Amino acid sequence: MSNPVAALRIALRALRINKMRSFLTMLGIIIGIAAVIAMMAVGSGASYVISQQIASIGSNILLVLPGSMTSSGLRTGSGGVQTLTYADGKAIQTECPAVAYAAPTVRGSAQVVYGNQNWSTLLLGATPEMFLIRDWPVLAGRSITTSDVESAAKVCLLGQTVAQTLFGDEDPLGKMIRIKKVPFTVVGVLERKGQSPQGTDQDDVVFVPLRTAQRKLLGSQFLDTVGAILVQARGEDQLGEAQDEITALLNQRHRITGGKESDFTVRNLSEILAVAERSSRAMTLLLGAVASISLIVGGIGIMNIMLVSVTERTREIGIRMAVGARRQDILLQFLIEAVLLTVLGGLIGIALGAGGAAIVSHLLSWPTLISPLSITVAVLFSGAVGIFFGFYPARKAAGLNPIEALRYE
Repeated sequence: MSNPVAALRIALRALRINKMRSFLTMLGIIIGIAAVIAMMAVGSGASYVISQQIASIGSNILLVLPGSMTSSGLRTGSGGVQTLTYADGKAIQTECPAVAYAAPTVRGSAQVVYGNQNWSTLLLGATPEMFLIRDWPVLAGRSITTSDVESAAKVCLLGQTVAQTLFGDEDPLGKMIRIKKVPFTVVGVLERKGQSPQGTDQDDVVFVPLRTAQRKLLGSQFLDTVGAILVQARGEDQLGEAQDEITALLNQRHRITGGKESDFTVRNLSEILAVAERSSRAMTLLLGAVASISLIVGGIGIMNIMLVSVTERTREIGIRMAVGARRQDILLQFLIEAVLLTVLGGLIGIALGAGGAAIVSHLLSWPTLISPLSITVAVLFSGAVGIFFGFYPARKAAGLNPIEALRYE
């Protein structure tokens, strides 16, 4: 009886004899583990989506936006006045050592037309540096060049959504489209980017050279100014340095002295996006913690059933003690039964949780990720629940008086 293998055999036989009670005992653990696995898979999928969206924006990004101005006692809101220029963007790239690229840009909306197809989309005037900062390669054709910008060439790049809507399966390269009734030649199609962290379709866009957008598409108010300047620092450790350099340079160029408020704002997109990622991770942990409550409930159920089992098998325990079983043998046997119940329930719960995650992924088109770590933790945790909640009933069984146990009816 002191052999753990013999104790395991006895525990398995005891569970087989009461199959329905064993299953009902495991049910709490099954539901708990399934909930934990499914919730963690959904949460991990959400974190993955957010990390992919963050990666689609680019790395080490700073965004320079027009600020507010005060005129005759009236203060405009942020971005109410166009205070940034194309020359500011060029100066940032050439005069700030911590900056790798700077891309001034203007934006608006436009109706684009090809043949009998038309589509309302986002229009962006950009420089070649924009695609380096955004890590956005061209799938077919070529990108916008510096000569395109300086000559205000009537060429354009299409996002995947626009290309598919206007051209379908037709090759768009070299074709003529009309943007606000101005003819443009399609010179390239960009690779798919997917959704932004804000949920907008990044592929629903048309890029044209910055000077072309300023002079021919977006009106006279944009003739020299830009709506924003996208900046990439040379490294993550140089983001703060780049931010300080940009602030000092633009204050100098805009003649902001004597403690006056800057007419621009420099934002660190990496910090903003990192907050979103941390929030997603916290939500994943919260979902796992909420689902873990059912494991505690399942453990309490196992303890109650094991206490009932001890009462029902009091005479059996007395007989075993009478033929030489020691108290530690009885303790080991009941502990093994409790651990078997929780581990078997955990394995069934893992299978159900994985199946539930797959169903959620299929029905909602939402990615779910089940990591080997979460499965390992689920198995170990279910075993720990068995030991924790099975110890008291096992100790009670081991503490029975053999003579009293034999007399029990």
